[in-house]
Parts: sequence; C-alpha cells; structure tokens
Amino acid sequence: MSAPAKASLTLGQRFAAFVNSPTGPKTTHFWGPVANWGFVLAGLADMKKTPDVISPNMTSAMCVYSCLFMRFAWMVQPRNYLLLACHASNETVQLYQLSRWYKWHNSPEGKEQEAREAASTAAAAAAAAAVPAAK
Repeated sequence: MSAPAKASLTLGQRFAAFVNSPTGPKTTHFWGPVANWGFVLAGLADMKKTPDVISPNMTSAMCVYSCLFMRFAWMVQPRNYLLLACHASNETVQLYQLSRWYKWHNSPEGKEQEAREAASTAAAAAAAAAVPAAK
C-alpha cells in the first residue's frame, strides 16, 4: 500500500489492518515476543537485588539466548521487529546484570563472602562424611 493510500485510511481501518497483518495479534509473531517481555521485566526487577544472588551461568545463557533470537527475529519473514526489540532489551539488561556480578565478584566484599560460603560448604561436607552410613 502506498504512503498516500495509507494516510487516507481511518483509525479503525488501520487497526483492522494491524490485527489482520502477518505479525498482528492473531499470530505467534505477536504473542511470542509479548510473553518474552517477561524476561526483560524480571531482569529489571532483579536490579534492586544485591549482586551476590546473580547466577553468572544463567545470565550468560540468557545473553546467548537473546543474541540467537535477535538474529532469528531479523531473518524470519516477515521480519519480527517486536521480537527483535524484546531480545535487544533483554540482552542489554542481562549484560548489565553480568557486569554487576563481575564487579561484585572481584570486589573484596565478594571474595570474602565466597570464601565464607566455601568454608561452610566444606564444613557441611566434612560433617556428612563423618556420619556413618545408616543401614
């Protein structure tokens, strides 16, 4: 549809065209990205938490996942800009979370807390090994 023809459409006609489009709300091209915005919202909510609760493995997996799906959103026909925006946002949030964890992990406070956790884990393992196996 040409630009002048598109401009002459009423608001109702434009809305109907969106609803019935290949990436409209009648398709998974719409609802998949809408559901994926939950990852972005969860990442934003996690920014209020302390960095010691961040899992670097899971955060890295989320970064890889979002990179792969950004490429998918770009390559799929019709292009899914909503999915691309969702995963670009998630990539940004997850990289920020990973940077928060990295800064905490390399800080004196982080190293001290990890040493305490390692010591308590070792003590628990030693205590479990000292208890004879029940038959």
